[in-house]
Amino acid sequence: MELTKEQLERYSRHITLKEFGVEGQKKLLSSKVLVIGTGGLGSPVLMYLAAAGIGTIGIVDDDVVDYSNLQRQVIHQTKDVGVLKTESAKNKINALNPEVKVNIYNTFITPDNILDIIKDYDFILDCTDNFESKFLINDACVIAKKPFCHAAVIRFQGQVMTYVPGKGPCYRCVFGKVPPKGAVKNSKQIGVFGPLPGLIGNFQVIECVKYLLGIGELLTGHLLTIDALSMKVKNMKLPPKNCECPVCSEHRTILKPSDSF
Repeated sequence: MELTKEQLERYSRHITLKEFGVEGQKKLLSSKVLVIGTGGLGSPVLMYLAAAGIGTIGIVDDDVVDYSNLQRQVIHQTKDVGVLKTESAKNKINALNPEVKVNIYNTFITPDNILDIIKDYDFILDCTDNFESKFLINDACVIAKKPFCHAAVIRFQGQVMTYVPGKGPCYRCVFGKVPPKGAVKNSKQIGVFGPLPGLIGNFQVIECVKYLLGIGELLTGHLLTIDALSMKVKNMKLPPKNCECPVCSEHRTILKPSDSF
């Protein structure tokens, strides 16, 4: 495919980068990326994926916009309160970049639907806000051999890691198992600093684009953490893959998403 005059202008700052060039931008335009969650993390992720020229973006969410979202979920506006988050996000994406194909899934991910949802995508972005979803995304991506980027934010802290099949530990290797309900407080209970998801979400987009183009060093085998109060950023090397991991080791006991819990 040849880029149009408008595309050459739109993506000119990418094309100028020797790591991109015209061929790199073509790769992005032919790529398919799935974003699970359209909240604080998903909002910047979706906007920057669209701006970068990802050809097909899938959006998974079953929630509607409410006023408490607007402090950090910048893809949504006051006029969107009461609207499905997927519809609100799709409208903003197409306003920014009409060329992007947007697939919406107005559903909560479950062991029954996740493999079918992720199967056609090149990269998955975990923008969810609960442990059950994060472990399910990890397990499904490991089973389906799909690369994904995990991120989480709470109060003033954020973290990012990337999993690529066959390279480094998975999320379950690092974090073990789903904490008991109520053991860890969520952002509704203890808050989250509004700009922080924007910062962490953009790290996810960077990881995604680097993977799609095969450039730079990914956060495979590493956990990037940020403390916004002290402005300390740490890139911690993680232990090797857990040889007893129930989903990614030779001794796996999680063979399908329904085994995750």
